[in-house]
Amino acid sequence: MDVKNLEKTIEDADTLRAHYGPPLEVAIALNKTRLDKYHRAFIALSPFVCISASDASGQPSISPKGDAPGFVQVLDDNTLMIPDRPGNQQITTFSAIVENPKVGLLFLVPGRKETLRIEGRATITLDDDVLAAGAVRGKLPPAALVITVTAARIHCGKCVVRSNLWDPAIQIDKDAIASYGQIIKDQAEDLHLTVETADELVERGYREELY
Repeated sequence: MDVKNLEKTIEDADTLRAHYGPPLEVAIALNKTRLDKYHRAFIALSPFVCISASDASGQPSISPKGDAPGFVQVLDDNTLMIPDRPGNQQITTFSAIVENPKVGLLFLVPGRKETLRIEGRATITLDDDVLAAGAVRGKLPPAALVITVTAARIHCGKCVVRSNLWDPAIQIDKDAIASYGQIIKDQAEDLHLTVETADELVERGYREELY
């Protein structure tokens, strides 16, 4: 397969639409500009959301966020709040948002085939009341995102069905992929860490540095 010299490519919107045909009427009908009771219920049960953003140059970034269900709070029909948590300090997605506030969100609910897609504009806030609303175990988040929702739609679950995402039978053995410590040791070789030291750093972070 030679992917460097592709003969058939799609490079404009008209060709793309002609190739796929018109969108399904039901899909168009599910596009909303405000959060309704079904969106709210989905968000309240979701422990996991991915946030996509692009900086001023168009460089994309995506950041997974996870916590107890309901950690993303609906403030009103067009506003969400997502508390941040301690991480690797690269702040790649937050840096993109500072340059370009447009974001996309993808919510997952374990066991549910469908996903929830939201688009909007994000603001990074240090507001005391907002951070207090996102506190866990008395610890404030370092920052929070306030998202003004411009589009919301519940997406059909064909991708989850095809992937068998929630089927316990396909969960891999933990040794099928190298441990995170092994990956750190090999990819961050300039740090001269042993696998054992790297694994312990990872496990300590999981035990003690979630909030």
